[in-house]
Amino acid sequence: MTVDVYGVRHHGPGSARAVLGALEQQPPDLLLVEGCPELDGIVDLLGDPDMVPPIAGLVYAVDEPRLATFYPLARFSPEWVAIRWALAHGVPVRFLDLPAAHSFVLATTAREVGANDLDDAEPPAARLDPIGTLAASAGYDDAERWWEDAVEQRHDSPAERFDAIRDAMASVREADARPQDDPDVLDNARREAWMRRILRAAIKESPEARIAVVCGAWHAPALVPADFPPASRDQALLTKLPRTRVATAWTPWTAGRLSYASGYGAGVGAPGWYQHLFDHMTGPDPDPRDLATTWLVRVARTLREESLDASTASVVEAARLAETLATVRGRPSVGLSELDDAAQTVLCEGSRLPLDLVHERLVVGQELGTVPESAPVVPLAADLARQQRALKLRPTAAVRQVDLDLRRESQLARSVLLHRLVLLGVRWGEPADTGRTTGTFKESWSLEWRPELAVDLVEAGIWGTTVAAAAAARAADRAAKAADLVELASLVSACLTADLPDGIGAVLDALDARAAVQHDVPALLATVEPLARTCRYGDVRGVDTARVHAVLGATVLRACVGLPMACASLDEDSAEVMVKAVAGAQRGLALLADDELDSAWAEAMESVSAPEHVAGAVAGRATRILLDGGHLDSDAAAHRMGRRLSLAASAPQAAAWLAGFLAGDAVLLVHDAVLLGLVDTWIDGLDETTFEDLLPLVRRTFSEFSKAERRTIGEQVSRLGGPDEVRAGAVDLDVDRAAPAVHAVARLIGWEVVDRDGAA
Repeated sequence: MTVDVYGVRHHGPGSARAVLGALEQQPPDLLLVEGCPELDGIVDLLGDPDMVPPIAGLVYAVDEPRLATFYPLARFSPEWVAIRWALAHGVPVRFLDLPAAHSFVLATTAREVGANDLDDAEPPAARLDPIGTLAASAGYDDAERWWEDAVEQRHDSPAERFDAIRDAMASVREADARPQDDPDVLDNARREAWMRRILRAAIKESPEARIAVVCGAWHAPALVPADFPPASRDQALLTKLPRTRVATAWTPWTAGRLSYASGYGAGVGAPGWYQHLFDHMTGPDPDPRDLATTWLVRVARTLREESLDASTASVVEAARLAETLATVRGRPSVGLSELDDAAQTVLCEGSRLPLDLVHERLVVGQELGTVPESAPVVPLAADLARQQRALKLRPTAAVRQVDLDLRRESQLARSVLLHRLVLLGVRWGEPADTGRTTGTFKESWSLEWRPELAVDLVEAGIWGTTVAAAAAARAADRAAKAADLVELASLVSACLTADLPDGIGAVLDALDARAAVQHDVPALLATVEPLARTCRYGDVRGVDTARVHAVLGATVLRACVGLPMACASLDEDSAEVMVKAVAGAQRGLALLADDELDSAWAEAMESVSAPEHVAGAVAGRATRILLDGGHLDSDAAAHRMGRRLSLAASAPQAAAWLAGFLAGDAVLLVHDAVLLGLVDTWIDGLDETTFEDLLPLVRRTFSEFSKAERRTIGEQVSRLGGPDEVRAGAVDLDVDRAAPAVHAVARLIGWEVVDRDGAA
């Protein structure tokens, strides 16, 4: 029995090259790779030619898919290299680690206990960074840089390298001062105990076989059979562990997500650079001296694609500078930091901005892996993949903008798919407001495929096996649990844009039932605008909005009946809420050409416009709606304004009426001298104390006008008397008595009054 333990850095290109060399020199009969054993059933798929990294093994709890972990693999990952070598040579492959069926439950329990004991708990021990410890002992302040110098770019014997790594990690483990009951220590002990259980079983199964173990460098000392603790000690750690049901799948991964620690808890910050390093070292004629040049050629090409200058001579100069920097810094070979500094200095003329582009496209990369169709996936994910192929809407790791013309059938189908996914909570696409068009037949989306969407698809799978069926079921469930009518109205629109006739039926049933027993008039009014927009623009998508229109009509009529009673004796805050609700309903009804609804709405506005007991803000808004809709002429409007702004009326209610009537629109005051005169007379008739009390409200009303509108109003006020009645030199003015009025009007329209002596 021979066991070769290869301690690696997850996603380390040097480790991958060393593992490949070790496997070639000492071919094993069995390969064990760090990873949860549940992946054993699908490991053979990694040999499929259509399996293109970066990919990840997804393991999730069947009853709670949000409990999930990923095991990412890149082309430069030691695990990927080892597994592909084994599958190509007919060597069996198994994973060794604590099964996810146990680790999920243990992690959940630990979080719950930690949350309960948070107040009394002592600060947790600092998480050990073994590579950082070794780097510090070697005089490095950057662990990544030390690992790259000491391991990734070395060209010594693979066996010697793995022996050195194992010895170094053994020393770090011996110096670990954390207590045995530390959560991280206990979790690691369970994992290694299970690893040894699998290794013992493999040895017992084939005593004469040569076994290769590829694991994280930290675990290597614990997996040497000669140093194993008694099996009983491991068994004590693994007895009566809780478990849950789990499922597995392979899912596409992205280069950017390789920087995230998941599964075996490791990530790299420069996957694109590591891929280049691996390709260069495993090429037909690897020469370390060419590493800088080949990388900088790619940098120059990227800059040229953005119309930035990057000549061949500059590439040569940058390569020389990078090599010089490596020598000055005492590094064994050129690293990414030297290449970045050289590129910024020579190719980017000292600017960091072009280098940020290089970092995004090259250092990190934008690759998205692919998984063969034969790989197991949940039915919902399979249906989505089928539609993506049919609609030629392939997922990409890079963010891209997609503009859709809804008049074209194929692009309308794309829009429907994206809206359905939004309903399901699978945010592959986000609606983007480009501002380039206001037409209803155009849509813009920002698309970015993120690996965690695979988990979202698993979670959404409980609603159905196809995207359409799942979205409809999800919409019906949300409708049953909706908190208010506004949410239901928005859900109606979402179902229509997602073309879900089954879903919209359930949503409309819920909306109609809730509206029938809803006595909150502002809540009823708040649903009018979203429903009206759905009816107005539904024809663009070719959907039937007849039932939506029926529900809208019933909702409007209910609101109109309850409006007079709801507007009686409102306080200031309630009146503001009602004004916003009335204004929103008016905007919605203005989109429709429905005489019956317009007539009912006008009667409702009349019922709250005239009575004195209706809050001023609501009455003013209703009067303005009647005037704009042609249901009230200007003389009648002036009469109502005069009555509301008379000296007999309450000054605060008069100010509120004026605010509701104007509502940010100065056109009436600019073009109707009668209305402007009424406002001027009312303000002029206020005593000083009342004026000071109302000034903030009146000023807020006028501040909503544009500067040009305020200037025009000021000019109109100065001419209210007419040229025949106001002639320069013909009127005996008492300047002292006029001063307060002049200052008040000036404040309202944003002017500054200067006295004759020049003082403000």
